[in-house]
Amino acid sequence: MQEYIEQHLNLDSDQATALRQHYWERYGATLLGLVRHHQIDPHHFLHATHQFDDLKSVVRHDPKLPWVLRKLAGRKIIFSNAPRAYALAVLDIIGIRHFFDAIYTVETLRFSPKPSIKAFRRLLGKERLRPQDCVFVEDTLANLKPAKKLGMKTVWISRQLRNAPHVDYKISSLSKLPKPLTISPIKPVINH
Repeated sequence: MQEYIEQHLNLDSDQATALRQHYWERYGATLLGLVRHHQIDPHHFLHATHQFDDLKSVVRHDPKLPWVLRKLAGRKIIFSNAPRAYALAVLDIIGIRHFFDAIYTVETLRFSPKPSIKAFRRLLGKERLRPQDCVFVEDTLANLKPAKKLGMKTVWISRQLRNAPHVDYKISSLSKLPKPLTISPIKPVINH
């Protein structure tokens, strides 16, 4: 993203960093600020910023993840701010795509990424889900706020010591999901 912003907006490294951070804090995604204020084509931006020579070498995951997903009751849905091609490539590298019933990415939600409550409502509407029947699992604290506001149970994947009022459970990795979530009739919504 840094290089893209530098090249397409003709900014130096410090300026690009500041702008990227500003848009991420203001809109929840750098992409939204670039589209809104600089008429950047979102498809071009997402394609250009998600190219990796050897994606497999940079993807890290918990080897217990397939076992956890297999044991997790209910429908499983990916809700990612990444572009679809990238999200699918990561799922294929990890070998877990087949565990998911639906995959929502930034393009499929009309470039309305988390933490936009509009994006959550679109996903819930398309899947015909009631928020109170969902568990939202996420590693970015800010993305849990709208889920909680809508009535979902929330799980924060974090090693931080602090907690927040919009977090129902905090775990250090997906393999540590509490048993009540894995055996309840709640339909999990899993973040990528």
